[in-house]
Amino acid sequence: MDQEAYLMAANSTLKRLNVSRDYIADNYQVRLSLPEMAEHSYMSPYHFLRVFKDMYGETPNEFLIRLRVKQAKKMLITENFSVSEVCEKVGYTSLGSFSSLFLKHTGMAPTLYRRKLWSLSSEEFRFPSQAIPACFAYHFLGKLPN
Repeated sequence: MDQEAYLMAANSTLKRLNVSRDYIADNYQVRLSLPEMAEHSYMSPYHFLRVFKDMYGETPNEFLIRLRVKQAKKMLITENFSVSEVCEKVGYTSLGSFSSLFLKHTGMAPTLYRRKLWSLSSEEFRFPSQAIPACFAYHFLGKLPN
């Protein structure tokens, strides 16, 4: 295979992977199986798994878990949902599984995470500005947090 054909094939694979990755990101809150994720890339599930891991450095399931935990963190500090409700809203049916994964990825249980961050804020359900790194605040707000 010559260089140009190889690059075209690699580009096509990347585009198909991106479609699958976008599908996962858009549907993180529902149960997703490996065959369903792979379907959007027109690859077999196990080929998709290998190529996804090679391309992004994490498996599709690790990507899904990371998205769910990220969304759960946001919901725990900005919404008044119970931990059980957050668990369901981010796509888990087992509170135990959700809590274990959350603890593994953040270093603290969901309830403790919420309690610690809310204690930094003077307003209920508002993300404490002290928890926002100054570089992000400046980049997004054009000023440093008060």
